[in-house]
Amino acid sequence: MADTLAAIHELVPAIRARATEIEQARRLPADLARSLAAAGLFRMAVPKEAGGLELEPAAMLRAIEAVGAADASVGWCVMIGATSGVTAAYLPTPLAREIFGPADCIVGGVFAPMGKAEIDGDGYLLNGRWAWASGSANCRWLIGGALVTENGGLRKLANGMPEERRLIFPAEAATLNDTWHSSGLCGTGSGEMVVSNLAVPRERAVSYDAPVASGALYAFPFFGLLALGIAAVALGNARGAIEDLVELAGGKQPLGSRRTLAERHSAQSTLAVAEANLRSARAFFYEAVDEAWQLARQSGAIEMRHRAAIRLAATHATRTAADVARSMYDLGGGSSVFLSSPLQRRFRDGHVATQHIMVAPPTYEFTGRVFMGLPVDPSAPV
Repeated sequence: MADTLAAIHELVPAIRARATEIEQARRLPADLARSLAAAGLFRMAVPKEAGGLELEPAAMLRAIEAVGAADASVGWCVMIGATSGVTAAYLPTPLAREIFGPADCIVGGVFAPMGKAEIDGDGYLLNGRWAWASGSANCRWLIGGALVTENGGLRKLANGMPEERRLIFPAEAATLNDTWHSSGLCGTGSGEMVVSNLAVPRERAVSYDAPVASGALYAFPFFGLLALGIAAVALGNARGAIEDLVELAGGKQPLGSRRTLAERHSAQSTLAVAEANLRSARAFFYEAVDEAWQLARQSGAIEMRHRAAIRLAATHATRTAADVARSMYDLGGGSSVFLSSPLQRRFRDGHVATQHIMVAPPTYEFTGRVFMGLPVDPSAPV
């Protein structure tokens, strides 16, 4: 972990310096993606036997948070690549090593089942169009979520739910459409990926039911880790917003005032409340992660109450972080509205993160049911 954080520390100045370039390009620059890959950031969740780092969850999340503090779009791309690496734990080790093991390899994609995978002999015929394919332009392999069909109809599981798979295919097999014209997280390149009648071998169609790898990391539910990754980006972005505001406040003299913004009592109070809110949300976040990690290490499983806790902590952290970014934007006053101000980007990035379904308000209802002791669907993506 120390090596990873040291590599991030070296990359942070370049990431910050290129924030405007990344925003305007609307994608992660290829050379920066290569540097992040060389630092191991896209292999943090890949099993060691497949050539990965297999970091503890908190270590991986702190790394994502640190990159998000430098630039949320870069942090988001790192998060997508890192959490995609969990897929390696569900593949036979030789295949996992082939796809996820190379140091320069980046894997991404979209896990939502927006595609259709028709059973075709010993494999599948995949068709689909997926939005939010973050960082896909720099990927060597892509993953597309799909509903399984047979003879033109949906296949059902024993519980009556549609069968889903995540299919892995070479990036060159997909068409990437530049549809990412967004209000925030502009530099993530989260456009569409499209495949038509693509043959995918059965061994590259993954179900996140039972991992092949035995590490405690893989006791964490896949979608729970995805939600935690989103929150880590948001926490980093909020920390960056506070740092940007403090840097501005020392020299900004509001109109009609003889004191700098830093010397105004109202600004001091607002900053203090934001700091307390962010630290509180972050403390709950890492507390929930650490409790689940201890369970995973001791028993190899995480019970539903703790799975709900990490989802609640992720949603709370993401939405609190967006509020912190907004309060820093407000404190910046009129200067915040200009594109030259990092505060407007922090505001926009933080609020786009809240729109991801993994940290959406329905999470509160689900976790509330768990804490009330009411029955929930055990197959829910938590």
